[in-house]
Amino acid sequence: MRNPNYKTIDDEEKYYSLLKMYARVLAPFYDTVTVVISGVRDKVVEFVDARSGSKILDVATGTGKQAFAFAKKGYYVTGIDLSEDMLKVAIKKNNYENVKFEIADATNLPFEDSSFDVSCVSFALHDMILTIREKTLKEMVRVTKPKGTIMVIDYALPRNKISRFLVYNIAKLYEPYYPEFIKSDLEGLLRKSGIEVRERLPVLLEAGRILKGVKMG
Repeated sequence: MRNPNYKTIDDEEKYYSLLKMYARVLAPFYDTVTVVISGVRDKVVEFVDARSGSKILDVATGTGKQAFAFAKKGYYVTGIDLSEDMLKVAIKKNNYENVKFEIADATNLPFEDSSFDVSCVSFALHDMILTIREKTLKEMVRVTKPKGTIMVIDYALPRNKISRFLVYNIAKLYEPYYPEFIKSDLEGLLRKSGIEVRERLPVLLEAGRILKGVKMG
């Protein structure tokens, strides 16, 4: 009899295979195609308002744009990503002594418990299948200090019906996991993972959101 967990395992293997292929093709152009969200990076840093000298983990850092936004404010930043191609771009651009990059799987972070003051994942959860998303959030909670800050930045839907319709139907054309993600209860998943959302900030004309949470327990 086939183990019911096989489907999950198969889905995750397919996800990782597609992710690596996607990253390899997109890495040289990633900063260009994501220019529309560039202004959000500094807003995230302002919204975190972390104390001086904080250690920050940037999960799924890609080409390092969010990590650099933290670094230029003097924080000590570690950016991790599964894609060597993306990290090559980030490392090439890195002019900061207070930021470093590592190849790592977000579902199995190579850090001790309670290692960081702040953990952040920016515009990456929507690219993950649900099982990967759940594991990633639990790992972020594990490596964040008690009562530490956890930042989640991702898509949202505008309240205006016309804008909502347009954003949804455009985004789903190029984001394969977007329909499932945008219909899911993200804040419910965060609570389930051990994150209490304390503050919310809409961005990108309400097509995006910054959630500021605290590690529970």
